[in-house]
Amino acid sequence: LTGEQMQAIARETNLSETTFVLPPNDRRHAARVRIFTPYVELPFAGHPTIGTGWVLLDERLVNADVDQFTLEEGVGPVPIRIERDGQRLVLWMTHPPVKFGSVIEERSNVAAALALTTEHLVADVPIQIVETGLPFVFVALKNREAVDAAVSSGEPLAAVFGAYGLPAVFLFAATGGNNLYSRMFAPHTDVRIGEDPATGSASGPLGAFAVRYGLIRRAPLVSIESEQGTKMGRQSFVHIELEYPAGGDTPSRIEVGGSVVPVMTAELTI
Repeated sequence: LTGEQMQAIARETNLSETTFVLPPNDRRHAARVRIFTPYVELPFAGHPTIGTGWVLLDERLVNADVDQFTLEEGVGPVPIRIERDGQRLVLWMTHPPVKFGSVIEERSNVAAALALTTEHLVADVPIQIVETGLPFVFVALKNREAVDAAVSSGEPLAAVFGAYGLPAVFLFAATGGNNLYSRMFAPHTDVRIGEDPATGSASGPLGAFAVRYGLIRRAPLVSIESEQGTKMGRQSFVHIELEYPAGGDTPSRIEVGGSVVPVMTAELTI
């Protein structure tokens, strides 16, 4: 298939992402993976990476006994680690190093673009762009009610974030312990997703952001659970693990993991 054909298929399926599995460039790796939304190819995405890894195991394209393998994506090699609990598989992907970017000072404009006010924002936490391959702007809110009250609307978000390269918006609240309640909006971006039920590519930097600004307590090993997609009726639980060196506030390792629920199989005639 050509890239144009892959994009056309992704547009036809109209799912958040469609992946295409190709022979690896490096024989030590399991596969090369290209990821498409209905509108654009992505260099990296979490949800489809975990799903593709599960399919490779289920179809015996990866040896069922291995405990790790590597996928080649646009950002480079993405290691996948496998945990087994009886018949249940949890797949963990390793994120590239985290990068903390621009702080967005227009807090009232950001709140208004989400149909909120500055009273909903956590006062001492910045609104900041953070990434491990794809940029997201992180907005910390006071509680899950504020997260649920937010509205995904393309024009207001484009007006606020146009000067910053139109990153997707990830809003969340710390809900106690090491738990977060999250939503992701991207109607103003090239991917044109009103809301995503589970965003693995954002969940790694989410964990690093939450720890850096004290919403989750830092420790040598931090485990976080992010509940996402509940408001839209597609509840997901994304697991995040971060390792920190002594005295450091930037993680030396970020993994995001979860289980897969198969929904359908189909054949496509080209």
